[in-house]
Formats: sequence, C-alpha cells, structure tokens
Amino acid sequence: MSKMTTWSGIRYVRLAAMLLALCGGVAKAQAPERTIDEIRTEAQARADRGNYPLIGLDPADVRDALAPLHTRDPDDWAVSWSRVADRYMADAVAHPEKADANYVRAWRLYYFAQWPVPSSTGKKEAYRKALDAYARHAVTLDPKLETVRIPFESGTITGYLRLPKGASGPVPLILAISGLDSRKETVAETYNAILPSGVGYFAVDSPGTGQAPIKVSPTADRMFSAVLDYLQTRPEVDSHRIVAHGVSFGGYWATKLAITEHGRLLGVVAQSPPVDTALHADFLRTNLLGNREYLFDVVPAFLNVVEGGETIDTLSEAFPKLSLVAQGLIGKPTGPMLIVGGAKDTQVPISDLDLLLHSGDVPKDAWINPQGGHLGREPRGWTDPVIFRRVIMPWELRLLRGEAGSGTP
Repeated sequence: MSKMTTWSGIRYVRLAAMLLALCGGVAKAQAPERTIDEIRTEAQARADRGNYPLIGLDPADVRDALAPLHTRDPDDWAVSWSRVADRYMADAVAHPEKADANYVRAWRLYYFAQWPVPSSTGKKEAYRKALDAYARHAVTLDPKLETVRIPFESGTITGYLRLPKGASGPVPLILAISGLDSRKETVAETYNAILPSGVGYFAVDSPGTGQAPIKVSPTADRMFSAVLDYLQTRPEVDSHRIVAHGVSFGGYWATKLAITEHGRLLGVVAQSPPVDTALHADFLRTNLLGNREYLFDVVPAFLNVVEGGETIDTLSEAFPKLSLVAQGLIGKPTGPMLIVGGAKDTQVPISDLDLLLHSGDVPKDAWINPQGGHLGREPRGWTDPVIFRRVIMPWELRLLRGEAGSGTP
C-alpha cells in the first residue's frame, strides 16, 4: 500500500576492486558488487517483471544478450547487447513497414548496452548507436520531436522539444530531467503520454550524463537556467507554466531549481532527490558501494559523471559540496513541490525527503510509499510507469490547471 500525504505550511571489475581497497575496513562491511552471474539472474528477473532499468525490453532479447556474458568487462557487456540490437536495425532496413518498432527495440537495447554510463570504448559506441536508433525513430513521430541545440559556454545543450499536435497559442511545458543512468530519450518516451492533455515537454540529460556539456558540480544547475532562458524565446511555449520533473539524481537538480528558479517555474516534481545525507562521504562509502537495489556499479557511475570525482577519495570530497544544506539553500523560498519516494529506499534515505518536507515557505505535496524503494517503486504493483501515470502526471496536470500546489485546501 502507498499513501498520499499533504504537508501544509576503467574496467569495472578492476575498478570495483580498487574501490574496496581504497575504502578499507568500511567497504568490507558493505555487500560486494554483484558478480556477472548475479547480474544475469537479477537483470533477467527485472526484465521479466518489466522493472527498471529494463523497462520496455523483451525478456527474450534480454535472455539472448545475457547468455554469452561470463565477465563484467564493460566492452563485453556492450558487444553482447549491441549484437541483439544490431539485428533489429538490420530488420528495420529489410522491412520498412515495421522499421519504427525495430528502431525503438534497437534503441532500448543499445541504451542498456551502455548502462549505467558509457565508460569504455565499447559502451561509448553503444551510446552512439542508441542516439542514432532513437533519431531514426524520432523522425516518424507526429507531432514531431524537435532536437534543440542551445549554445552553452564552450559546448552545446542538446534536448528534445515536443509539443501537442494542433496546439493553438502558447502551451504549458514539462522540463523533464534524466537521472544518473536514465537519458533524455528515456524521459521523452515517458512524457509522450502527456501530449494528449495539451502539454508539451523539453527532455534533457543531467549534467555529466548523455550529451550534457558539463559534469556534476555545485554550480551545474546553470545548465538548466540556460534551458529556461531558451524556452522563454519560444513563442509556442507558455513560459509562465513550466513544471520541472527530475528523477533520482535528476531530482536533485529539480529540487535545486525549485529554489534557485522558483520565479520561473510554476512547480517541481522531485522523485527521490538526494539533497543532504545521501551526499555525505560516509553514506557514499557504506550505502552506495555495492548497493544491491541498484543493478550494479552505482559508485563507478558517479565517478564517471562528477567533476573531480575520479577516485573514491576525490568523490568523497566532491559529494558533500553538492549538499543543498552545505550550499545554504534548504529553507529558502520554493515554488509548489511534489516529493515522491519510498520509505525503504537504500540509495536516497527517507530523511532527505523529510528534510525537504519540513523546510521552505509553501506547503508541499508528498507521495511516500511505505513499502517502496528508490523512486517509490516496488518490483510489482507500484512500478515506474504506474507511479508516473497515477501520481506524477495527474499532479502536474492539476497544477497546470491551478488545482494543486496552491497551498489552499
């Protein structure tokens, strides 16, 4: 059961061994990373149930990709998953009448071939192929999906803008922010469901991930401020009705934007946002290393995306600087917020969500699943798509209609 409460008021094997060695006695008390056999078993089980991060993958394809894997070598991983994806790309060429469905299947497989981050040569190639497959799928969409490139510092912010078909006048928009291992393509596919309600979306990668031009740092939210600057130039977008939604580490950025950009955001959905304790060095060492709720290698993924986080020691120094308490932001004014999470989350402690709910200047809404883990999800029942469909999207639509987050009964 869940409850709704409203508050008023590298090689991965070698790298894993290095992490354990560097952490000394503390790491020895933490469960080791899954072996390849354990990964195969758990990944197949999650695919069979339709659980993240294998949502949308055919269990038969997963079985095919996993069968030849007997090491945790990231390039072997990429090759095995890409082999299955390549078949769908070839089939798309051979059978144009079902090309789009094959592009989507190939994209999901290439995406998982680079999971959790493209940290090796093979995984980088898989990510390139994932982008290509998704681009081929995108050209078939109606209404169209526009790939937007925003000049930013020495690079470019790449995002996807998709607006409702036949919309007249400026439309409200969701700024959809991916997490540590999800991508803008992932959240774009999720938010296609909101288009029939007359709401568009702009999907973007989190700092350090995907095609983001900068890594995670205490000031990386400037990337999203640049996105908001851009959206204000688009006459098709109602700049007074933009709602941000971030998942997992994307929830961190959404939470920060609720404070720093509360004048330009109508509201924010933050799903399992790490804001303080989850960013402490001791939590990193004792809770994230070897975390079994995460399929595998959450800390190596963070090493890849955090500025200056090349080793466990430097990551342990960088993480606490991200805390919104350390930055003096917790307690400052925010816009309306929906906080979503699970009481049994092992990646972001419920205390971080509680801290948000007890701070700020306006009432917040919360959906906390007492049996839920990260993002509030359960293996069955409250899965990611169900939470989005039954909790997050309805709240966003109520907010955009002026029926939620106003601070009044």
